[in-house]
Amino acid sequence: MSLKKHILDLRKRKEQVQKGGGDRAIEKQAAMGKMTARERILALVDKDSFTEYDLFVEHTARDFGMDKKQLHGDGVIIGTGTIYGAPICIFAQDFTVAGGSLGLMHARKITKIMDHALKMRVPLIGINDSGGARIQEGVNSLAGYGEIFYRNTLASGVIPQLSVILGPCAGGAVYSPALTDFVFVVENISKMFITGPGVIESVLGEKISMEDLGGARVHAETTGNAHFYAESESDCFEQIKKLITFIPWNNSKKAKAFPPKPPKFKGKIEDIIPSDPKMPYDVRDVIKAIVDDSDFLEIQELWAANIVIGFGRLNGETVGFVANQPMVLAGVLDCDSSDKAARFIRFCDAFNVPVITLEDMPGYLPGADQEHAGVIRHGAKVLYAYSEATVPKVTVILRKAYGGGYIAMNSRHLGADFMFAWPTAEIAVMGPEGAANIIFKKEIDEAEDKDAMRALKVEEYKEKFANPYVAAAKGYIDSVIEPNETRSLLLHAIEVSAGKDDHRPAKKHGIPPF
Repeated sequence: MSLKKHILDLRKRKEQVQKGGGDRAIEKQAAMGKMTARERILALVDKDSFTEYDLFVEHTARDFGMDKKQLHGDGVIIGTGTIYGAPICIFAQDFTVAGGSLGLMHARKITKIMDHALKMRVPLIGINDSGGARIQEGVNSLAGYGEIFYRNTLASGVIPQLSVILGPCAGGAVYSPALTDFVFVVENISKMFITGPGVIESVLGEKISMEDLGGARVHAETTGNAHFYAESESDCFEQIKKLITFIPWNNSKKAKAFPPKPPKFKGKIEDIIPSDPKMPYDVRDVIKAIVDDSDFLEIQELWAANIVIGFGRLNGETVGFVANQPMVLAGVLDCDSSDKAARFIRFCDAFNVPVITLEDMPGYLPGADQEHAGVIRHGAKVLYAYSEATVPKVTVILRKAYGGGYIAMNSRHLGADFMFAWPTAEIAVMGPEGAANIIFKKEIDEAEDKDAMRALKVEEYKEKFANPYVAAAKGYIDSVIEPNETRSLLLHAIEVSAGKDDHRPAKKHGIPPF
């Protein structure tokens, strides 16, 4: 056979394999409003940048009639490409081939690209669209999942790992996304749960739809398992592309710097916070008044909204923001918001991203429900994450900083490098009203006009304690600043701490309050 015939044969084979499960299966996928695995990869990476590996891999199963079945690529596509010129490794499960089910060779293809990503120190993106373990392959399928989970754990904190749920992801399969850094879901397409509706109904007698059990909005709003929510696959890919621009390739690098831009925020930063300390405001406006081009990529926007986390840039460099949100539950910390903040802080610390904290919180959310849900343990995660972090850490107290919340939100006592406070800051063991009722109880009880006396004592407490100057006098606050100085001082703080060298005691690893 001549070389030309060999080439023609190769092209024919590639064309056949690249069709996955065939035209009918592809049409069925499109009818569900879903792209094919190959279309997804090509829509995500830069044009002509994708190189595929293991195209001709086939399954090795022989039982239950599998010896008579040909599964092109064994239901998964792997390879490398670039996003805005940044190299990435990627895999995409192909639902048109045996429902994207995971067998031994399918898993080996995924672990191969995972090993490659870790070796090359580049981000890993996994597109999940699978019916789950391939039952015909028995324990080999379970072994495959275990090998994937193990590699997710090895790569954690070394390279960024992104999971994209674009179809079903059920049973043991859900634990790989749960071990990665960011999970993306799409409305009406993503389904993620340990046990499906059928099992729940048969065991518990409860009827629930797939969407209500583990749909995109459930994981974006209720469980917190998803970090980004989109209404279409194309919107999801744009979210991924944007995130990639904010994070580094690996833990030995910093995120790519961009040309500095001034904020586009219209108005004055000092006008954002109401004069009445009981009135709410949107802390995202403060962030947008600070960051370059007013460009802020919020993470887990729909879950635990009483805290805001995400990425922005200062002087072209990526920084992470953790900010109490007074618009939701007055910005208190609770179980979910503590988990949300702690995990984000640990990501930033692992990948050399400075952390800026904007504080305005009256404390932890009170109540039997929170106590019984373990708010002590969950709240401790924030303390642990801030204390453990060695990246530059800067805090700006905007308004309330009461009790344990003052300590938890990256206080000087947890290792903050710079502490600033606006003149509106109220730093105290507890709110003025509650404190006055305790400290001045006798005077209030004995007064003829109790309400007038209480109001008088509240003002007295505010003057003596609920302001930033007492903490500044003790050196706990580096500087009380005007709001319009915030950006310039943050720029300076990040620049000064760029070469920060913060040592910790030698140990195998800490034991966080999981």
